[in-house]
Amino acid sequence: MQLITGKAKIAAVLGWPIEHSRSPLLHNFWLQRYQIDGAYIPLAVKSEDFKSVIKGMMAAGFKGCNVTIPHKEAAYQCCDYVDETAKKMGSVNTLWFTQDGKIHGTSTDGAGFVASLNDSGVNVSGKKILVLGAGGAARSVAYCLQRDSAQVTITNRTLKRAEQLVQDLGEGDILEWQSWNQELDKFDVLVNTTSLGMEGKEDFQFDLKNASPDLIVTDIVYVPRVTPLLAAAQLKGLKTVEGLGMLLHQARLGFTQWFGVDPKVDSELTEFVANSLKK
Repeated sequence: MQLITGKAKIAAVLGWPIEHSRSPLLHNFWLQRYQIDGAYIPLAVKSEDFKSVIKGMMAAGFKGCNVTIPHKEAAYQCCDYVDETAKKMGSVNTLWFTQDGKIHGTSTDGAGFVASLNDSGVNVSGKKILVLGAGGAARSVAYCLQRDSAQVTITNRTLKRAEQLVQDLGEGDILEWQSWNQELDKFDVLVNTTSLGMEGKEDFQFDLKNASPDLIVTDIVYVPRVTPLLAAAQLKGLKTVEGLGMLLHQARLGFTQWFGVDPKVDSELTEFVANSLKK
């Protein structure tokens, strides 16, 4: 077992609740792999305590943190500096603290999703991509896909939310929810950013009969690893990319900022985190 010293670099993940987070598993896996004197801990923080906890962490010498539900917007408001991705999101999931007492923030979800596609051999440049959903995850994914020169179309059960997202992004097309599965032959990649198919959520039957044989089907949900959408795609022999890769890749930037090493996402890490999902 790796021991830490008084010089240890410390980071954390803040949420309410926080028991579901797999971030401590993967960050501490990397700390062990690279023999770094450090630790990454989960902190259950209520919304009314968030700002004071951030100040306390800075005073205690933490290097930074991840934030999850319900703190992403509050974290954005705490930042002294945010990048263009965070500005588009209006929220952040990764903070790092500098020696001059400043807070930097970014949102890594969309970049993690694109990196996961790249890792699976999918180059999004020039691809026609249909995104299911118009929430925070869809916003991050769509923005990063567009940044990497993909042509993005949004469909959502509430049309106004899809229209608002495209307006905020400044580009993109809209497809009515009732007809998206009939239009699949026009797209290269299908991305589910909704909770449909997530364990414990609404059951939903995905109809892929009009998909082209070259359609790549992805899902950001990772519990279960093979979601109903991915299972339907596999039955048709379509290439699929699971959501666990996004979780792993989105963590890299924070780890690099806090601990000074750009960690590797590989099969050993994937299986280690995947095994925890079965418990």
